[in-house]
Amino acid sequence: MGGDDVRLRAVVSLAQTMAAAHTPRGSWRAAALGACEALGGSFAALSVWERGPGRLRVLVNAGERAEGEEEFPEEETYPVHQFPEITEFLHERWAGGGEPDAWVETADGPADGMPGTGVREYGRGYCRQRAAALRRRGRGCCVVAPIVLHGRAWGELYVARPVGEPVFGRQDADFATVLASVVAAGISQTERLEEVRKLAFTDPLTGLANRRSVDVRLDEAVERHRADGAVVSLVVCDLNGLKRVNDTHGHAVGDRLLERFGSVLSRCGAMLPGALAARLGGDEFCLLAVGPESDDVIRVATELCDRAAELELGDGVACGIASTGDPIGPVVSARRLFRLADAAQYRAKAARSTEPVVAGRDGEVIRLADAPPRSPHDRRHLRGSRP
Repeated sequence: MGGDDVRLRAVVSLAQTMAAAHTPRGSWRAAALGACEALGGSFAALSVWERGPGRLRVLVNAGERAEGEEEFPEEETYPVHQFPEITEFLHERWAGGGEPDAWVETADGPADGMPGTGVREYGRGYCRQRAAALRRRGRGCCVVAPIVLHGRAWGELYVARPVGEPVFGRQDADFATVLASVVAAGISQTERLEEVRKLAFTDPLTGLANRRSVDVRLDEAVERHRADGAVVSLVVCDLNGLKRVNDTHGHAVGDRLLERFGSVLSRCGAMLPGALAARLGGDEFCLLAVGPESDDVIRVATELCDRAAELELGDGVACGIASTGDPIGPVVSARRLFRLADAAQYRAKAARSTEPVVAGRDGEVIRLADAPPRSPHDRRHLRGSRP
């Protein structure tokens, strides 16, 4: 099989592998590994240009990683002023049309015989940075391909070979340019899928999670509770007075009330590590927490009721809580926990309670002060004032 056929198959394989990825990380990894294999490299990385902080952030390192290189690094970033081709070279070369070319560099600096790359036009300032990185990690050469998405510089594809291996040539750089275009198409598809996925699990008015997201997370939470006993708590809220606001002031004002309460819910939910704040629909909201003790959840729900009562419009919130940390019997399904929390919320609404009703505590309106912690540790943990 000829070289052109091999490279064509590599392009097709890269596109198919990225298309089959189900997550952004999977797509990034497929891009880096596919390009690395296609170019006969030993290592590849994919980086994105974050314009706000002015840095290149490494998304994935694939192949033979050097010491200290993580596959999905959290904090591997490089100031773009050290690698200005992402901002200068790309802009000058293709802002008026045309394709951004890849280029080759070696541990000693720019590769010879690379006309038209723009490397020599910009001198060796940023090349020294890459050359130093190659030497530090035991690599002999690299090819760098700009990635362009929606007509803008998005980031870079970087493939390297170890010391002693043949240096990338002009044909390799041209092929890397093609691969970068394929990667760009794959990233674009992944971003579209992520946007669709986000819309499917997000309430468009408040930006909170939606009912579908809660159903998925609650099922997972109950499974975890059954597996290791983790405390799962569900707070169900009904925003009082929304219909009156809609009838008196119009639906636009009612929407603003929903948005404001959504913000209050998000703020209070942040007091419980990992909690999910959601709008179930209409004037119904919920907070799902996995891990915190039920008394902690009651404290936050009480805070939520207090803050909701301070909103300019509406009549506060009716709040019900069901937690596996309280005596509510076996919780074998998400549906049971939801029904218990919902029933507690109905009791709160019927009683016009300004405080949460807790399932398993006789349906009484209980403030945290009325419910002593179960251990000295809980008592110490629950001390404190409103932030």
